[in-house]
Formats: sequence, C-alpha cells, structure tokens
Amino acid sequence: MLDGKKSLFSGMQATGTITLGNYLGALKNWVEIEDEYMCFYGVVDMHSITVRQDPKLLRKNARNLLMLYIAAGLDPEKNCIYYQSHVSAHAELGWILNCFTYMGEMNRMTQFKDKAAKHADNINCGLFTYPILMAADILLFQSDVVPVGIDQRQHLEICRDIAIRFNNIYGDVFTIPEAYVGKTGAKIMSLQEPTKKMSKSDTNPNAHILLLDEPAVIMKKFKRAVTDSEGRIAYNEDQPGIHNLIDIYCATTKSSVESALAEFDGLGYGALKQRVGEAVVAELEPVQKKFYDLSKNKDYIDQIIKNNGEKAAYYAGKTLRKVQRKVGFPDRIR
Repeated sequence: MLDGKKSLFSGMQATGTITLGNYLGALKNWVEIEDEYMCFYGVVDMHSITVRQDPKLLRKNARNLLMLYIAAGLDPEKNCIYYQSHVSAHAELGWILNCFTYMGEMNRMTQFKDKAAKHADNINCGLFTYPILMAADILLFQSDVVPVGIDQRQHLEICRDIAIRFNNIYGDVFTIPEAYVGKTGAKIMSLQEPTKKMSKSDTNPNAHILLLDEPAVIMKKFKRAVTDSEGRIAYNEDQPGIHNLIDIYCATTKSSVESALAEFDGLGYGALKQRVGEAVVAELEPVQKKFYDLSKNKDYIDQIIKNNGEKAAYYAGKTLRKVQRKVGFPDRIR
C-alpha cells in the first residue's frame, strides 16, 4: 500500500506495436481501475533486450507504446506511466534478488524453455533470469496486486516465493503480491491459428491485428481469418475460429454472446467477418486518432516521461533503500 492506496504494477514489452489481444485482454481493462489503485505501468524496455533489438527501433517502439497507453485511455496524471530503463532501481533490486533466488527455481521456469527454443542462437543469462527482474518490477512498488495472464502465473509465484524468503530473513520488507482478479479480459486468439493466443511475434502478419493497423488492413486480415467447413455460426470449442470472432465482436461492442448469436443468425462466414472487422475498426478509430495527435505533441509526451519517471523513481527508491540497508550495504552520504 502506498500513500493509503493499494498499489498495482503491470507493463508490456517495447518490442513492437501491441495487438488487439493485448488491448482487449489487458490495456482496455487497466483504464477501468485507475481510481481504485495507485497504478504503475512500465514500458518494460529492459525486458525487451533479452532478444536482440535494433536500438533506433527499440526507442521508437518504447515511445509509441507509452503513447498507446495514453491513447487507450490511461490518464498519465492518475497512473504512473514510465520507462523501466529510466528507473535504475529495477536493475539494482534485480541484482539483490538474484542472490535470494535458487538455480533450481529458475530451472523450473517453463517460459525460459519456450523462449530458448525460439531463440536458440541467443540463449542469454537475461533470458534465464527474466523472472527475477520481473519480481523486482513488482516488489519495488510494494504491489498489492498484479494483473497476470495464465502464461505469467508462474512468474508471479516465484516473485511471491522470493519476497516471502526475503521477509523471513529480514522482517516485513516486501508486500506479498496477489494476482489481480477483476473483470476478466477477453482472451483473443490468432486469426490464422485460433487455438493459439494472438501474438505480435507471430511471423504471419495476417494472424494478428495491430493497434495501428489501418482500417483497410484490418478488414483484409479479418476476411482472411481461418474459420471451418461447418458453415454455421455457433459458439463452441469445436469451432475455435468462429468462437474467436464472436469473442472479438463481444469485447468491442459490449454485446453478450447470446445477443451476438441472435444478430448473426442466418448469416454466412463472410458476413460475420465483415461485421467483426467493422466493429474492430470502430473500436480502434479513437485510439488511433489520439495516438497520432499525441505523436505531434513532443513537448507534452517528453514532460510525461520526465514527471512519471521521477515519480516512479521516488517510490522505487524508497523500497530499494530499505532493502539495501537490510542486506548491509553502507549508507550513502548525502
């Protein structure tokens, strides 16, 4: 708890434009809780470099992601929206937590195995210790809650284990974070492989909708979306492509599944794809407009980066200094 309010941390990697899945599954829901918690939303560019990045492109992607946070509706006055790399406490606490984490725990991390298989030519130590830096991200802000998807649950569990271990040695230092359980975000799947989650790293550009895709591109991708040969619109696991299209439609129009099915009754797959594409274009139009307006206002964005970076550093610094003193680092002479 910070300043009498429960705190929350989350973030996204600055490795490209976020997808419709990121937006509907997470970002859109963040907007609805900004009055309930003291929220810290990082552009986690330090995590991004576990995979080789083009420096110029990484800087551009980081700034674009920060603007997309705001364009999607996050108020930079109510939420602390900042670059992870601008707050050195992330790296400093990450190193300390490395020394309180066991190799056996890291060896059990399933995401490392998955990522190592995808990047066999660059299996670096950062990829291996990624969950420890994530733990530092969370614990720096004494986070009470963390919104996590199924693929991040294991990382939250190791974060809790590290925090409990540290507290057992040094006393009540870290808040033990809980998974945020609020309004369930829509789980959006690939348009080409609807049994897999939509991902911006998918090599098939038709598999995902990016938040900055132009309307014509969005419509073309939906027209190419994989369906099936059954020829009927139903909401069941046996028709994952149709199931996914209905999920997208309901998430963007706030319709219930029942009302959507009634609306689509008697339609063919082509008409369904058209309706869903139009709903997505309408949903993203104000987000895109806001993004391009923000991109023209360099001074305003620079001020947000400065102010929120300082705010994040202030709260992170309070936790870091406490941890440094507990482990025995000498006090700094001020």
